[in-house]
Amino acid sequence: MSTAKSISARLHHLRIASPDPARLAEFASLALQMQLSHVGAQWQCRAPGRLLAYEQGAAKTLIEAGYAVQSATELDGLKRRLAGASVAAEEAVNPLLGGPAVSFCDPDGNRFSFGLALGDAVAAPVTLPARLQHVVVASTDAARVADFLSSVVGMEVSDRVLDDAGQLCTAFLRTNEEHHSFAVFQASKSGLDHHSFETADWNSIRDWADHFSAQRIQIQWGPGRHGPGNNLFIFIHDPDGNWLEFSADIEVIRPGRPAGVWPQEERSLNLWGKAYLRS
Repeated sequence: MSTAKSISARLHHLRIASPDPARLAEFASLALQMQLSHVGAQWQCRAPGRLLAYEQGAAKTLIEAGYAVQSATELDGLKRRLAGASVAAEEAVNPLLGGPAVSFCDPDGNRFSFGLALGDAVAAPVTLPARLQHVVVASTDAARVADFLSSVVGMEVSDRVLDDAGQLCTAFLRTNEEHHSFAVFQASKSGLDHHSFETADWNSIRDWADHFSAQRIQIQWGPGRHGPGNNLFIFIHDPDGNWLEFSADIEVIRPGRPAGVWPQEERSLNLWGKAYLRS
């Protein structure tokens, strides 16, 4: 149970490292139907509802997860909670959000930036619908990361996946009414696991799959339906091997719904069939 006031925010952007950020940006511009621009050390890809920035660095590394809060009051509350927990934080205008933000790291060093999104307008052609919706990391101590995000930041735990000994395997955390905008898996190595784009419906997933086929991009997993979150999904890989999910029908959490518990088994990850169990 969270001891912090629940935060209200949405995932706004991701900064992702790559040994060849230009290649990943070119892939995103074509495969994800996004406008590409080179801004300083970043290759930025934008489309309505989705913003990715690629930078030089080690593959499969999350540099920053940026969240847009609804008001300055929301942001001030987060600042107070971070200060009360003696968490080092920086306050500055985040160029990707376009407004004031506070940045900090979780116990694994994953960087978060919460702020007011003042620069969201994107002049873009009509694209297939897909808004950036959640990001997932792996951790050698998932319980510690989940506790920090719930007790200090104010994310709410929607569901936990536990092994036979009752140890945490996965925590799904939300920042609004949707089942999760962040999740953390227990793993032998910490790092970026995947990021997900929420589409309009099942037909939109079909349309994205047809688009990937035309681009000769293979579906790596799916179609399927997750247990926690209940969302439909397909997954592809980008050139660095990052998992990209296209999802629909994610669960909307009703007020008062307690956190659920799922067993660590294949069916929890995919109610329809095969699943990739992290280890």
